[in-house]
Amino acid sequence: MQRRFGGLPALARRALARSLALLPVSAAGLARDKQRKLAAAIRAAGSLEQLHAALTSVWADPAVLLQPHWQSTAAEQLMLADARTYLPADILVKVDRAAMAVGLETRAPFLDHRVAAVAWRLPLALKIRGGTGKWALRQLLHRHVPPELIDRPKAGFAMPIGAWLRGPLRPWAEDLLDPQLLQRQGYLQPAPIQHLWRAPSTRFAS
Repeated sequence: MQRRFGGLPALARRALARSLALLPVSAAGLARDKQRKLAAAIRAAGSLEQLHAALTSVWADPAVLLQPHWQSTAAEQLMLADARTYLPADILVKVDRAAMAVGLETRAPFLDHRVAAVAWRLPLALKIRGGTGKWALRQLLHRHVPPELIDRPKAGFAMPIGAWLRGPLRPWAEDLLDPQLLQRQGYLQPAPIQHLWRAPSTRFAS
């Protein structure tokens, strides 16, 4: 279905949308406003993902809700994308799971909504200056914290998954990625997975 919908030319999508819009409400089985929304979504969407987004979003273009300074530069666009995806779906999840595994209660004070609101209102020059990020925050910290605690390489929380999969976890990974197993499960294509797993360029390859 994904391939069929995405392969429909724009002319065919417009014709389908027009036909739906002209159907009597009783025939479509939808309220008139929902029928119009579905027709407009079909007309505009080029893939099932876009159709789903159009049907589940209150706003056709959520970007119209953002104040101009939020979308004024590519850097701020990326910051917003990080705040909406990478932060809640990756970093915070890892911290929460790791902390809860040992009964540790963590706090993220910079995510207080009042702090976040102030941070978003700052001009970009106070966020990044001379290639240095968090510029305004660093200036505040320099008043109270020794420089060696501020101006040092970032220490992340990345786990050495590559080394584990190349080493002690390799037999486990090989079992999970066995082509016959993948074929029987019926979800993933074995060939591209095996190609990536065996490719010398992959970070998981031996």
